[in-house]
Amino acid sequence: MNFYLISTLAFIFILGAAVVIHEFGHFIVAKLLGIRVETFSVGFGKRLFGRRWGTTDYRLSLIPLGGYVKLGGDESNAGIEGESAADIPVGERFDLRPRWQKFLVAVAGPVMNILTAIAVPFVGAMATGVPIAPSLVVKSVSQGGAAEVAGIRPGDRIVSFNGRENREWDKIRNDALISPEQPLPIVVERDGQQIPLSVTPKKRVDGGEAIGELGFQPDFGNIPVIVDSVSDNSPASEAGLKPGDRILTIGGEPVSSDEQVVQYIRDHKGEPIRLNIGRGGENLEIVATTRMIDGVDRLGFSPREDYPLQRAGLFGALGYAVDRNLEFIRLTGVALGQVFSGRRSMSDTFSGPIGIAKASSRAATEGGWEGVFGMLAFLSLNLGVFNLLPIPVLDGGMIMMLFIEGTLAGVGLKLSMAMRERIQQVGFVFLLLLMGFVIVNDITKTASEWSRRPAASETQQR
Repeated sequence: MNFYLISTLAFIFILGAAVVIHEFGHFIVAKLLGIRVETFSVGFGKRLFGRRWGTTDYRLSLIPLGGYVKLGGDESNAGIEGESAADIPVGERFDLRPRWQKFLVAVAGPVMNILTAIAVPFVGAMATGVPIAPSLVVKSVSQGGAAEVAGIRPGDRIVSFNGRENREWDKIRNDALISPEQPLPIVVERDGQQIPLSVTPKKRVDGGEAIGELGFQPDFGNIPVIVDSVSDNSPASEAGLKPGDRILTIGGEPVSSDEQVVQYIRDHKGEPIRLNIGRGGENLEIVATTRMIDGVDRLGFSPREDYPLQRAGLFGALGYAVDRNLEFIRLTGVALGQVFSGRRSMSDTFSGPIGIAKASSRAATEGGWEGVFGMLAFLSLNLGVFNLLPIPVLDGGMIMMLFIEGTLAGVGLKLSMAMRERIQQVGFVFLLLLMGFVIVNDITKTASEWSRRPAASETQQR
């Protein structure tokens, strides 16, 4: 299937599903509370087709990027959803319901997104198990990398990283990813002694995003590294690499982790890269040279460790899923803190629809359905958390307004309709400015990537 068609379908499915899940949360709670739901729309704009069941019009609309729920008596988004019918019974009107019911309807959308973000890895863990974490012993150090500059050596055991002891490898790597060119404290144990060091992750731009790399590999043990996916029309595909191939050596070096493979390819851009692979009991040799793909030198395949998975019971799988989401939230909080403290630029932190489309495309083409659902969980979590922010026109803004109304009512005061509209307008303008910023930022990143691509003739000569 055409690459651009896959990318477009993946983007529409992931973004649309995340928004529809969000709106379904509002819908189901409103129904349970007896509030009239006039419209449940998948998509925006002109109604294409649908069916009315009871008092609700279930429709598919022209623009397939999300959806909305129209509650009877709620005129806050009348410009998008249309005005409410005039004959709605008083008992079914949203605007006449008590504040606690409005709160439940408002919070239900974000909660549904967060539950979805937990459900995806939970189902995966129940079905296949959870990966066994590697030890925190350094197995190899990249020449000239951040770890070598910091004085980290093979055989060192990581005691603490970034001020926290007994960190898991994924959390160590994540801290480095969001902290390019920022010194991070690390304590290693060597020959029975604890040695405090400082490592500054090297900055690398991947898909327009600035990330940090430590430049060392932990000891994964004897875990085979296999080819997870191969992009169409890529150097890897043209050289004959196939999903399921086991990577034995790269550049003559035995392979012990997928990060070793990725790092070797980065260190040898534009050079012939020799891979020894195992396939069906045979050892084969494949040679390929990187080429610019999405603004980055790539061979066009995704390696992964074929971890022995350990079975996870109900609570083990749930704990794994919750921990993954808490880690995403922690990283988001750290990144935002870096923005406000001036240690990280906004352009390196925020992505808009173009950035989401590119990430969705990579998830689909490199990770298949697993990548698509992983991206759905990630986007759903971000959508849920973002909508809880106390910004007018968002769900969190409505919750904030309900809190203000309740506080004022306690002292005999009332928020005027004019003031409410003014607050809504401020929130709407803020969101427009934010959307404008992220779109311009996406365009700038994309233009920067295209400017780094070689001319067609140059590419063909590699």
